[in-house]
Amino acid sequence: MDIAQALAFLLFAFIAAVTPGPSNTMILSTGAAVGTLRGIGCPLGASLGMGVMIVLSAFGVGEIVAAAPAIVIAMKMAGSLFLLWLAWKIANAGTVEANGQGRAVGFRQAFLFQWLNPKGWLVALSAGSTFLVSSQQAQTSGALCMGVLFAAAAFPAGFLWLVLGALVAQVLRTSRAARFFNIAMAFALALSVALVWR
Repeated sequence: MDIAQALAFLLFAFIAAVTPGPSNTMILSTGAAVGTLRGIGCPLGASLGMGVMIVLSAFGVGEIVAAAPAIVIAMKMAGSLFLLWLAWKIANAGTVEANGQGRAVGFRQAFLFQWLNPKGWLVALSAGSTFLVSSQQAQTSGALCMGVLFAAAAFPAGFLWLVLGALVAQVLRTSRAARFFNIAMAFALALSVALVWR
């Protein structure tokens, strides 16, 4: 991957990572629940999870998964259940002030979440088909490069959502306002289950 291709891919990765979706809803809610410092594992896990997914997708894992209907249905069911569980967790998160032991979505949960995220799979499959070259040697190095670059672009995008969540929490001083915000975020995340079944 030359410099021009790397810059084009970084732009693609940042735009894909910063646009609204289940991951960013999760990161936003984590920032609102526990603040920026305690929530930093969430965008870090999400960005590294996507980086690994992009590498494996480029090696053909994505095509294998997409070609096996039973695996696709199982992933959709697991993803739907996880999104609904996460929505419930967000709805009951509390606020930074009211709940000093706020429930953050940590590194491991955010990392694993990418494998159940429909937007993540679409991004991973389109990245490989758009930016990889055909030769095997170039494909291997290109896949690794894409994974590293995607994680590097996705972390600042996720961090923006985390900071936004922490700023929103500063505005939501009352427990009633915080509860309304948490329920709205949980509802948005629950609605994203429809994306899984499109």
